[in-house]
Amino acid sequence: MAATTGTFTLGPDAGRILISTSRIGFAARAGHDLTLEVTRWSAQAEVPAEEAGGVTAATVRADLELGSIVVREGRGGAKPLSDRDRREIAKTMASLIGTGTATFTSGRIVRSGASGGAIEGTLSLNGRSAPLRLQVSEPGPGRYRASGPVLQTALGVKPYVGFFGALKVADEVTIDVEVTLVSDGR
Repeated sequence: MAATTGTFTLGPDAGRILISTSRIGFAARAGHDLTLEVTRWSAQAEVPAEEAGGVTAATVRADLELGSIVVREGRGGAKPLSDRDRREIAKTMASLIGTGTATFTSGRIVRSGASGGAIEGTLSLNGRSAPLRLQVSEPGPGRYRASGPVLQTALGVKPYVGFFGALKVADEVTIDVEVTLVSDGR
């Protein structure tokens, strides 16, 4: 990754945080693979000059408001997602994950090659924490994409089950982040 350095304050105006789910089970065809968006979030990143070996002392902390998650897309399914379906999904999500805040704190950031690397850290939700590794790419100057899997059960979340267990949301969900870094001048 190129050496974009500085202090950055980020939020929805600087990018997006998406969560992708997939369905499993005998009745999986009836459900939808969902793309969810966290619409209220904030992050702080401090990126000093790169150190030897591609490891950087950069830090990232992000706070995601769980009550702001909305359904952006539903793929598959026996019928298209309706507004009623979206409301029901939002209600079910609130009962499964709550409406508080999830927090990601980086532990280490590793650069590899000209336009890649990883951010390793901890994702915390409702008093439970799990490691999260996001693979990072830089599609353009100051623009970054990061993606990684997280197990819901590692955070104490019981994945959704419907139709008497015949339709389930897979335990592993994918978090995708896309941001543009603009220094806040500190």
